[in-house]
Amino acid sequence: MGISVVVMGIKGRMGSTVAGLVEKDPDITLAGVLERPGNEGGLEAYGCVAGSDLSEVLPQTKGAVVIDFTAPEATVATAHTSAEHGCPMVAGTTALNQEQLQELSDAAGKTPLLWAPNMSLGINVLLKVLPDLVKNLGEKYDLEMVEMHHNQKKDAPSGTAVKLAQCLAEARGWDLGDVGKYCREGIIGARPKSEIGIQTIRGGDVTGVHTMYFMGPGERIEITHQAHSREMFAQGALLAAKWIVGQKPGRLYSMADVLES
Repeated sequence: MGISVVVMGIKGRMGSTVAGLVEKDPDITLAGVLERPGNEGGLEAYGCVAGSDLSEVLPQTKGAVVIDFTAPEATVATAHTSAEHGCPMVAGTTALNQEQLQELSDAAGKTPLLWAPNMSLGINVLLKVLPDLVKNLGEKYDLEMVEMHHNQKKDAPSGTAVKLAQCLAEARGWDLGDVGKYCREGIIGARPKSEIGIQTIRGGDVTGVHTMYFMGPGERIEITHQAHSREMFAQGALLAAKWIVGQKPGRLYSMADVLES
């Protein structure tokens, strides 16, 4: 059974990538596209409902799944509007704070809503297997991470790096807020055992690279995930959109829920 989607920020990197994949997927129809006010020029080329006000678009695209990879404030507003109209939503926006995540959770009580800072299959499989690796290696292994992205990325560290670091911390029984180390400079002394270093590199057009280091006595394990293009994130979003239409409101879903099903 086919589904229809409404894409927010259609002129953005992820919005345009999602739309491009929709065109190739016979099971998905592009029902609507949106851009911020003043930037709507040319949207008629998509051949569907277009505009800048989601509350005006959704009544014309009933039942469509809203896909949002925009900005934290915009994504929160989109979540509330989607909930008001009873439309499922998939969000891949990063850099949301705890208050904004709580607002997404509130909206998820009214309509099926999935949020993931990274929708690639590889990253989400890593999130499932990393806890076992951390536990089996034991506390003699220091945990570090380096993440690399293009020079236009606004948040640091990346949402994916934070999610991976949270996964590592939880496997040790730690709170990332207590053990995350995002900068080292000067005479800092010996490395504490209860610490996870998360370092950021920005430059060029790098889509995304995350490397985790497990450094123990006499050996080092490195696990690297490289995103070769934005298409894998868009593919994950469409997979999530197909899945979310069969779910009920009640909690904020994640890509882990999709994989488990």
